[in-house]
Amino acid sequence: INYLCVDMRKKINIQKGAVLGAILTTIVAGMLLSVVQVVVKPPLLLGERLLPGGGWVQIVLAALFGGWLYLQMFDRKRRGVWRRRIWLLFSIVFFSQLFLGIFVDSMFLMSGKLHFPIPGLIPAGVFYRGEVSFMPFLFLVTILLSGGAWCSQLCYFGAWDSLAAGKNGKREVPSSKMRSRMRWTVLFVFIGVASALRGFGVPVIYSTGIAVFAGCVGIMIIWFVSKRRHVAMHCSSYCPAGTLVMYLKYVSPWRLRLNDRCRHCMACTRVCRYGALSKADVLKGRPAINCTLCGDCLAGCRHDALEYHFWGISPILAERLWLGTTLVLFTCFLSIARV
Repeated sequence: INYLCVDMRKKINIQKGAVLGAILTTIVAGMLLSVVQVVVKPPLLLGERLLPGGGWVQIVLAALFGGWLYLQMFDRKRRGVWRRRIWLLFSIVFFSQLFLGIFVDSMFLMSGKLHFPIPGLIPAGVFYRGEVSFMPFLFLVTILLSGGAWCSQLCYFGAWDSLAAGKNGKREVPSSKMRSRMRWTVLFVFIGVASALRGFGVPVIYSTGIAVFAGCVGIMIIWFVSKRRHVAMHCSSYCPAGTLVMYLKYVSPWRLRLNDRCRHCMACTRVCRYGALSKADVLKGRPAINCTLCGDCLAGCRHDALEYHFWGISPILAERLWLGTTLVLFTCFLSIARV
């Protein structure tokens, strides 16, 4: 009876934690979107553009959706499935709005002007334009708030790379040294080409062609390499924005660690789509630098050996706080992220 009572109290506390987290996610997402609705002119929310006052309806629906997602993703076993579902949803919504903006009405574009929908060009764009625009600023703020979540839930290209990597299959992960060389080489090539285009005043038509080529290379890597290796190679080895996330994420306080319950069964290795949990990484007690904090490994571990860390609070609370923070960002991105 005592065991049943303790078990029941644990379940009640878990349910309370899920409901509280959902409420806070709803409130914070609603507040942030309300600031966008009131401050940003012309209106950024699509609902407001379609119908005066429609932005407030969109805010309520989006905030409730964010809270509902928290309830669905609170359970570790279901979190990975839901993460991939909503990530794919975000990508579909993003590219649908891009299509509508090009072929129907420019109101579906963020500024009314078309920009390249290639996340990897974010760092190159700073050197090409010679200024820091809103997108790089948002990119950096996102890294600060949620660590590597940009590469596992907030990038509209990454959703397809994750889908190509697949859930099953032997993961053929390149060596850490090879991946590091690939990442830095691609990053410097992107920056060098962008700087040269600006410095030599190359006509926009040629710059456009080069940008399209870079995007096509990324798509080919997703389709042919990630799919064959069962590893998200575009995000972890090619994308310059992904490279910056891997190193800049350490300014964020979030960490993922293995505790002393780890039995080195390597179940986490088999579920990690980013190749961040090799045997050497597991023995070190922490994922490799390309970890995106996605949390898929938590569901794959039978020993409860992986946990989030955040400035001295308990791992359980850190995990819930990270989930809520990431879902607030996701809700805002889903509501306002357009080209």
